[in-house]
Amino acid sequence: MADILHQFTINGSAQKVFVAFCTSKGLDDWWPLKSSGEPKKGELYTFYFGPEYDWRARVAEVTQGKSITWKMENASEEWIGTEVGATFAERNGVTTVGFFHKGWREASEHYRITNFCWGTLLNGLKMLVEKGTIVPFGERN
Repeated sequence: MADILHQFTINGSAQKVFVAFCTSKGLDDWWPLKSSGEPKKGELYTFYFGPEYDWRARVAEVTQGKSITWKMENASEEWIGTEVGATFAERNGVTTVGFFHKGWREASEHYRITNFCWGTLLNGLKMLVEKGTIVPFGERN
């Protein structure tokens, strides 16, 4: 099995980062074109990237303001069954984000491409929280 792991800091409260990472409004500003779902255990999220990429994930774990884990149910074949999420730990107004995309069967070509894309997208999350910058959907990798 292979896991994607990223750790970085964001100048902002853990609650602000949690909202940007876990709510539809926040997510739509840095990851999918459109999403729905609430950060509650068992809740089904939709992540819509276009007609051929209308994905679903269920909240496996959540601690308000501190962490979330989604288990992918409908997505690209290699994503199904993987877990995507993050932890948020604040100290003096700076939040350390521990991002993960766990449970890949192998470090395939798609895994490596996804790892790069996550890095780019997570930088978009950082820019959103710190500066209010929204990268238009068509410009996200």
